[in-house]
Amino acid sequence: MHSIVTGWFWIGFFVFVLPVLAIDMFLLNRHKSHKVTMCEALSWTLVWIGCALLFDFLLWLCLKHTHGPLVAGEKSLEFLTGYLIEESLSFDNMFVILMIFNFFAVPEEYQRRVLLYGVLGAIVMRFIMIFGGLWIINQFHWVLYLFGAFLIYTGIKMLVIAEHETDLSKNTLFIWLRKHLRLTDSFHKEKFFICKNHLLYVTPLFVVLLFVECSDLIFALDSIPAIFAVTRDPFIVFTSNIFAILGLRAIYFLLANVARKFDLLKYGIALVLMFTGVKIVIEHWIKVPVLLALGVVATILLTSIILSWMKNRCKN
Repeated sequence: MHSIVTGWFWIGFFVFVLPVLAIDMFLLNRHKSHKVTMCEALSWTLVWIGCALLFDFLLWLCLKHTHGPLVAGEKSLEFLTGYLIEESLSFDNMFVILMIFNFFAVPEEYQRRVLLYGVLGAIVMRFIMIFGGLWIINQFHWVLYLFGAFLIYTGIKMLVIAEHETDLSKNTLFIWLRKHLRLTDSFHKEKFFICKNHLLYVTPLFVVLLFVECSDLIFALDSIPAIFAVTRDPFIVFTSNIFAILGLRAIYFLLANVARKFDLLKYGIALVLMFTGVKIVIEHWIKVPVLLALGVVATILLTSIILSWMKNRCKN
């Protein structure tokens, strides 16, 4: 788990991220229970993308000063590639969350709170999984090939069942929760729990939160191995993941308004998974340059978006 950065880089990262996160959490939530508009979602999406690009530039400047331009260029490119891969994989997670919200008929004004706690939970889970995964790879390098094969399998599976609709009513977790918890029949504003007749009841919003956290845990099993195809530097892996996660809330509300316009994007995401899986598997024999990997991922995503737009335009 070797990293070329020092502790000061970690401190700098948190000093950079925490104030923006606080602004996002408290300013975006200054009016409780309101529907996030398209303009608001787009603004915050651009803010988080801008923050990621600014951080990458600052990382390049610092590394250029401490390690020279060659290392600075390599690490900043690794960050950008990792960020793009994680961001693209998070889109598929957003489609699942959209399906969860639709299934439980969650009012739009209550969705923000679920996503807020979902993002915070995702950060904790990613921290554990990233450093756990890096430790495993450091001890058992052959595990990387399992990661690669798993990504290829997942990508193929996504291509095969891309049009398949999941029935959450048959989900094992949902069935178990209904049997073992006291569930209210309706939402109670943004509350997860309420007291009724001196008993604690769980609202449907808490069940939705559990499904959102579980979906992120499942998608982390894809995204964490995917970035290992780009770098094994803990700092790059963690920071690119966190920047991708922090923009999820804004991206969700943006995506919820345009999801049907980019219905081919899920196929592009499946191809990204397969590409990164192949990259991991062949790495011992063929080293794929980071710049080439970035170009391939960007091309796949851009192509799927353009084809989606053309498809919907032809329909209209």
